[in-house]
Amino acid sequence: MHVSSVDYGNELPPAAEQPTSIGRIKPELYKQKSVDGDDAKSEAAKSCGKINFSLRYDYESETLIVRILKAFDLPAKDFCGSSDPYVKIYLLPDRKCKLQTRVHRKTLNPTFDENFHFPVPYEELADRKLHLSVFDFDRFSRHDMIGEVILDNLFEASDLSRETSIWKDIQYATSVSTAPPPGPRRLVVLGRAGRVLILITPDTNGPLPFRM
Repeated sequence: MHVSSVDYGNELPPAAEQPTSIGRIKPELYKQKSVDGDDAKSEAAKSCGKINFSLRYDYESETLIVRILKAFDLPAKDFCGSSDPYVKIYLLPDRKCKLQTRVHRKTLNPTFDENFHFPVPYEELADRKLHLSVFDFDRFSRHDMIGEVILDNLFEASDLSRETSIWKDIQYATSVSTAPPPGPRRLVVLGRAGRVLILITPDTNGPLPFRM
């Protein structure tokens, strides 16, 4: 029996070494997906909900009346997946006159329905800006800023002669906090034996001594 010799010179390379379009990793596709994912996360982080308010000018008393109506779809700031929102109102450039709504507990869609009055001559309205800051209230630590709305031109949103309802997107702001309300602060300390000690710290007298 005659056995011919095998010619390996024409043999194709092993399948593992042969470059094919099937199964080939394309880094550009993965890179694009990663970038798109980062953009989506960035947009989600900037989504702070909406706020509804109205403006009206009282010509007799020369007062701008700002009515904070409600907010919608606020981000959760608490561990329980909710927030305790309230709104601060400024009529810039004056920051001394600061007004704010009541705090609404455990809600992402609060209804405020509160009026705020800013005495200001009519001829000065063109130079004023309405600044709304939405905060999450915290009893024992600093309050987290959820976002803000700045209305640069009051006459673009309303003619101010009648009450006009306005919806605005709440813009993401850098993390700004405000001090908690005056009163005692409590710090919970876990002792070596698993005991919980409570330290009462008045704002004026400093921390009280305690022993573990």
